[in-house]
Amino acid sequence: MASAARLDLDGYAIKPMTICMIGAGGFIGSHLCEKLMAETMHKVLAVDVYSDKIKHLLEPATHPWSDRIQFHRINIKHDSRLEGLIKMADLTINLAAICTPADYNTRPLDTIYSNFIDALPVVKYCSENNKRLIHFSTCEVYGKTIGSFLPKDSPLREDPTYYVLKEDASPCIFGSIEKQRWSYACAKQLIERLIYAEGAENDLEFTIVRPFNWIGPRMDFIPGIDGPSEGVPRVLACFSNNLLRHEPLKLVDGGQSQRTFVYIKDAIEAVLLMIVSGPSFLSLSDSTFSLLGRKKKKKKRVAEYYDLFSG
Repeated sequence: MASAARLDLDGYAIKPMTICMIGAGGFIGSHLCEKLMAETMHKVLAVDVYSDKIKHLLEPATHPWSDRIQFHRINIKHDSRLEGLIKMADLTINLAAICTPADYNTRPLDTIYSNFIDALPVVKYCSENNKRLIHFSTCEVYGKTIGSFLPKDSPLREDPTYYVLKEDASPCIFGSIEKQRWSYACAKQLIERLIYAEGAENDLEFTIVRPFNWIGPRMDFIPGIDGPSEGVPRVLACFSNNLLRHEPLKLVDGGQSQRTFVYIKDAIEAVLLMIVSGPSFLSLSDSTFSLLGRKKKKKKRVAEYYDLFSG
């Protein structure tokens, strides 16, 4: 049952709303559904092709929130029911995407279609029906830093200003066309530009979220155990897989690449605040949130932690 009523930024009780959540059965969606059921009175129209990760919220029908969550098995690529669900909702949250790095090189077409083409109807329906949209993008839209192109012996590499990404000032540096690893970031940035244009020209109310490596339960899979044997998960699951198989931990670039990590429960709390606050207090240029950790970790250092925990 929902806990004490949450308050908005002005201290008033939050009016229950209906949320159309596309990608509700995924990693982020499942945790957000849990949070909404446990701590709010909002209703969720959960849209996905899979429901495994939210099955515990859907069954049994005796849950105190059972009348507030409905699962709709829909593939947004070709289902006319999508617009109807968006019309029924006060807010649409789009989490649907292919966002596994191993797929960017091996499935670039699917990656581009999933992150751009398939998102077009969602943006269109929200704009045409005057519905607010929270769209999940990625930190990868920032591209590379200028510092990453400096020669290894350059004294400028010690200057942190070459590694800082400023939202409205830094140049956007992506890889070349044949580097299909960048298909994900390019598709995500293009849909961001479309959403921004809809806001500028047609008054679409929107919030864009750019996650930085959110981690936690239900994030990934272990190949051959709870996922495909030939699949390649993200870094933490890769390390776990190596440990389970008593294999050396595989490092990219000698473990020198860095990542920020954010625990999913902390991230979801921030998303809930975005839902509560609405776009009314934001100018168009302020409707983007980047959620990242406080300090980057080198993959080599993360691997050392894994070795320590494995004994």
